[in-house]
Amino acid sequence: MARARIYKPSKNAMQSGKAKTKKWVLEFEPSAARKVEPLMGWTSSPDTNSQVVLRFDSKEEAIAYATRKGIEFQVVETHAPKPLIKAYADNFKADRIGQWTH
Repeated sequence: MARARIYKPSKNAMQSGKAKTKKWVLEFEPSAARKVEPLMGWTSSPDTNSQVVLRFDSKEEAIAYATRKGIEFQVVETHAPKPLIKAYADNFKADRIGQWTH
C-alpha cells in the first residue's frame, strides 16, 4: 500500500484569506514517476492514488482513518505564524526606522 501524508495546508501566498486551511488533509505520496505521453505530450502516471485527497476536521480523525484502513502514514506538524501587529499610526512615529519618502 502507498504511504500517505497527513498535514494541515498552509495559507495561499497569492491571497490574504485563509480558506481551505482549517481542515487536515490525507494525501498519498506518488509511488510511480510521471511520464510524458509521446503522442499528445500530456503528463501522466499509472498511480491513481495521487488523485485521492481526503479532508478531515481533526488530526485524530485522519490518523484513525489511516490506521483503520491499514494505510502507512506520516504526520507533518504545522507551526502557527507569529502574528504581526501593525497600526497606521506607526507610519508617523518619531523613532521610525527608515526615512519618510513622501
